Amino acid sequence: MKRIGVFTSGGDAPGMNACIRAVVRAGIYYGLEVIGIGHGYQGMINGEFIPLQARSVSNILQRGGTILKTARSEEFMTKEGRAKAAKNLKEQGIEALVAIGGDGTFRGAIALYEEHGIPSVGIPATIDNDLYGTDYTIGYDTAVNTALESIDKIRDTADAHDRLFYVEVMGRTSGFIAVEAGIGGGAEYIAIPEEQTDYEEIKNVLKGFRKDKTSSIIIVAEGDEEGGAFKIARKVKELYGFDYRVVVLGHIQRGGSPSARDRILASKLGVAAVEALISGKFNVMVGEVKGEIKLTPLKETFRRRKELDPYLLKIAKILSI
Repeated sequence: MKRIGVFTSGGDAPGMNACIRAVVRAGIYYGLEVIGIGHGYQGMINGEFIPLQARSVSNILQRGGTILKTARSEEFMTKEGRAKAAKNLKEQGIEALVAIGGDGTFRGAIALYEEHGIPSVGIPATIDNDLYGTDYTIGYDTAVNTALESIDKIRDTADAHDRLFYVEVMGRTSGFIAVEAGIGGGAEYIAIPEEQTDYEEIKNVLKGFRKDKTSSIIIVAEGDEEGGAFKIARKVKELYGFDYRVVVLGHIQRGGSPSARDRILASKLGVAAVEALISGKFNVMVGEVKGEIKLTPLKETFRRRKELDPYLLKIAKILSI
């Protein structure tokens, strides 16, 4: 193998640049040419290929976003679009890909291999932390800390005004951000997609708010089955009369300089991805499980559900009194 491609796809996550840097420098270290692909799968179709050198990725370790840009491609969802992407890759002499992203990114990589024989190694980069085969995904730690910083500030104003706040965090299909930010921020209740929202429990934890608590925070993952923070807040008011304020943190959780933990994880997985490729291990995701690099077939990363730590759910309830 002489030439590989690297790209980012789907939602951006803090640490993607650190990962690109690691892939490029590891590739050069092992004697490979590394080609960056701009705007993900759409860039493959459009021919956005950028030769990368060691200095091409200088001074990006600390930057959020992705220097290669990212995009969602409707054209790539068609067989014709994938055929065009594969043709362009082969014309560039790209023999394998490093795909940095989430489950949608990996599904695209699988399709390229099954239809056109282009192998890849996936690197998990998504703030949701919902991919099976790794304890943490790149961007998750930064997103939790960003959410926590906001929650701390909301707590100040909630306390000043004796108010109940609902804070909606990202998490379309999983409650990883909500649970850790909720525990770290001292939330009275955490609503997540993995569990049915318990309005009786909300009523019980909010009793203290009426008696002797000067503030209360309820954390809601955006993918909660009730439909988000506004719907839960309105229903609680209808049932029990608690007035409220709602804050939706939104895309602020995706931005910002990556934490030390995300930079190190991105660096480890970037190097591991290149080493997997040169060892002939294709169509797998590199992850870190209990401090060790683990390879998981790409299809398993989204077919098998990653479970929340039940102990975290337990202590969240214990500490909410």
